[in-house]
Amino acid sequence: MRILVTGGAGYIGSHTVRQLLAAGHEVTAYDSLEFGHRQAVPAANLVVGDLRDIDHVDNLLVVNRIEAVVHFAAFAYVGESITNPAKYYTNNLIYSLQLLDRCRRNGVQKFVFSSTCATYGVTNTVPITEDEKQLPVSPYGNTKLAFERALADYAGAYPFGFCALRYFNAAGAAEDGTIGEDHTPEPHLIPLVFQAAAGKIPHVTVFGTDYPTPDGTCVRDYIHVDDLAAAHVLALGKIGPGTKLAYNVGIGRGYSVREVIATVEEVTGLKVPVKEGPRRAGDPPVLVADASKIRKELGWSAKYDNLKSILGTAWRWHKTHPNGFGE
Repeated sequence: MRILVTGGAGYIGSHTVRQLLAAGHEVTAYDSLEFGHRQAVPAANLVVGDLRDIDHVDNLLVVNRIEAVVHFAAFAYVGESITNPAKYYTNNLIYSLQLLDRCRRNGVQKFVFSSTCATYGVTNTVPITEDEKQLPVSPYGNTKLAFERALADYAGAYPFGFCALRYFNAAGAAEDGTIGEDHTPEPHLIPLVFQAAAGKIPHVTVFGTDYPTPDGTCVRDYIHVDDLAAAHVLALGKIGPGTKLAYNVGIGRGYSVREVIATVEEVTGLKVPVKEGPRRAGDPPVLVADASKIRKELGWSAKYDNLKSILGTAWRWHKTHPNGFGE
């Protein structure tokens, strides 16, 4: 297929572009490079542009005869969404709705959406199934849920289908170590723990040690970025007019913040300096996926099914790219 990938030079987007190309698709990666990296995707496949420039997007849809869209472009920092919700509603919802309507006008019938487990909020059950009530506790989660609902309405009214993939915590890097996670500033736990281990930052902060979990720190389900990318490729083949799909993507096993730190120390052989801090707003105590639905319906499975194997690929990236794509 001819596929437009918004946010295609970002962390998850670039790994997905690589897999789509390997599967034989014609791919246009559209990215503002605010958070993405030019080096993360082949130059021939990259178009630099902003999602707010909807006429530019519209032109790409027409000129490249796009048949499917994989939509990653979004702001994704929970804490920032609480202090600056306007930024998140404008970008994650308004600009995404503009994209969706241009897809409708131009006959794009397949849409894969980068959603999130943040749409569930604080849940009553663990692991979380797709039938769990979606009650987000952050503006970030609210914007993602609102767009999921817009997709469902469009699929009910137009010749259009979609799949929303509700990610748990993406981690790791490409097996060959050539692309990986590089954000500025870096908000995510695993890269920060590696940076603290390598002495690039003085310490990693553990936000909250009094959660109702075995060791008092937040528990998360970490999914390898390549396994996550594979789910997008499979989802494209499942979508037809009227399709309304939503899948959790995780390994079904949770790891606490303290367990992440201990595993990084095991993988690297380095000591991680730690400081304890207060809880952050918008952080549920536990988020763990029940991914049985995507395994059953799409035949997806996680190649990297434990934290140590995921962190091994991440460490290879961080060792060979200590300054990320700046090297």
